[in-house]
Amino acid sequence: MKMFMPLLVGLLMIPVAATAAAINGFIVKNSPHSAEVTADRMQKALEAKGIRVIARVSHDQNAASVGLKLRPTILLIFGNPKLGTPLMTAQQTAGIDLPLKALIWEDAKGKVHIGYNDPAYIARRHHIRDRAAVIKKMSAALNKFTNAAIAR
Repeated sequence: MKMFMPLLVGLLMIPVAATAAAINGFIVKNSPHSAEVTADRMQKALEAKGIRVIARVSHDQNAASVGLKLRPTILLIFGNPKLGTPLMTAQQTAGIDLPLKALIWEDAKGKVHIGYNDPAYIARRHHIRDRAAVIKKMSAALNKFTNAAIAR
């Protein structure tokens, strides 16, 4: 029984951890494309609207460079200073969450996902209460760009 309890507690924590990610402002969408294609489509959608892609980090390629294996995992870092700066002028600590990022990854079952921090969560995290219009615009844009990335 002593060996069974830690296992049971561990198994019960799995749904809590998954729910916590959603509650804590991480929005996830499924993609019908590979991680690489999803990232390419997201990057293309951003650049088409004049949003600068600052970096594209291929975590799986970085892992391979040191002899480790990781399923496809790509981080896009992008931003628009016209939207991000007002958050930082309200609270400079928002700079830890800006520029914005999108993570594209393949899970253990081969399914591809794209996730990003909800701008409303970023505002709550940094106690920003007076930039509702900027948050709304960021949220709509992220929804639009990620939908373009996963569209069939």
